[in-house]
Amino acid sequence: MDLDLSRDAAALTAALVDVPSVSGDEQVLADAVAGALATLPHLTIRRDGNAVVARTDLGRPQRVILAGHLDTVPIAGNVPSRTEGGLLYGCGSCDMKSGVAVQLRLARQLAEPSRDVTYVFYDGEEVEAERNGLLRLVRNAPELLVGDLAVMLEPTGGLIEGGCQGTMRAEVTAHGARAHSARSWRGRNAIHRAGDVIDVLRSYRPREPEVDGLVYHEGLNAVGIAGGVAGNVIPDECVVTVNYRFAPDRTVEQAAEHVRAVFGGFDVEITDAAPGARPGLTDQAAASLLTAVGGTPRAKMGWTDVARFAMLGLPAVNYGPGDPEVAHSVGEHVPLAQIAECEARLLSWLS
Repeated sequence: MDLDLSRDAAALTAALVDVPSVSGDEQVLADAVAGALATLPHLTIRRDGNAVVARTDLGRPQRVILAGHLDTVPIAGNVPSRTEGGLLYGCGSCDMKSGVAVQLRLARQLAEPSRDVTYVFYDGEEVEAERNGLLRLVRNAPELLVGDLAVMLEPTGGLIEGGCQGTMRAEVTAHGARAHSARSWRGRNAIHRAGDVIDVLRSYRPREPEVDGLVYHEGLNAVGIAGGVAGNVIPDECVVTVNYRFAPDRTVEQAAEHVRAVFGGFDVEITDAAPGARPGLTDQAAASLLTAVGGTPRAKMGWTDVARFAMLGLPAVNYGPGDPEVAHSVGEHVPLAQIAECEARLLSWLS
């Protein structure tokens, strides 16, 4: 397929939505993005699988990275796109093909940007970390991700969202002793003891720390429970899976220590973790973006790939069109006016 980058960002978003790109099936869209960018003589293009990186090299004193993922969650009968009442509906319209459309529009228009720009389009964001195209670029070509500020065009409702929460999953195991259910007193029911784990979660009071001027709301919640052997057996083990969303003033190690302390007396195994990212809004490049965008910045409630840039030592923020509350839903949509506004503000900032 051919992508016409001269179309306005709303029309370009619709064209992107109309190309299915569920995680693992991004090649058609990645080929189209690479082909469209290759027509722009002011950019140099690199490809790593289904990740595409385009760069200006003008010797500017600052370099900005604009990043967006090409993949979507599975389609739920919401492709092709449709427009109604100033809203564009379709899978990925909000998360985050409207942001990708803005990137593509800026790439076409900014032959002489005030800062050098690296445009990163990557695959595998909506699935497990090992399939993440940005992580692959960090490993295979870290020199392409050098810069002074990274902007993830994730949906933020057109406001700057600083940093992101860290996330952790843990399995909390309650132990018991097996017995025949007809003689239950001879055993100890692990599922019943798991009630103590649930009681801990019910009484837990999450922190709301202020980090670099932004307030993050933490959360510790059960997201799964498994136990039982057979219909006539008192179970000797029950596992409660919990998810901890922690503020970026804690490291992964500190978050793990906290979870273990909360569930003292139980076996706790950390099964997955990703660090958060501090807001970084006091950095000079981020401050100038904040001035250009306006509004009051807020903390990012959730995890995004700004954390990967933070691990590389780059301040990173989230800024893009669309309400993250509707992402991944059957009725996913993005306001057309927000797409245009996001493009205009970034174009002004980089011109």
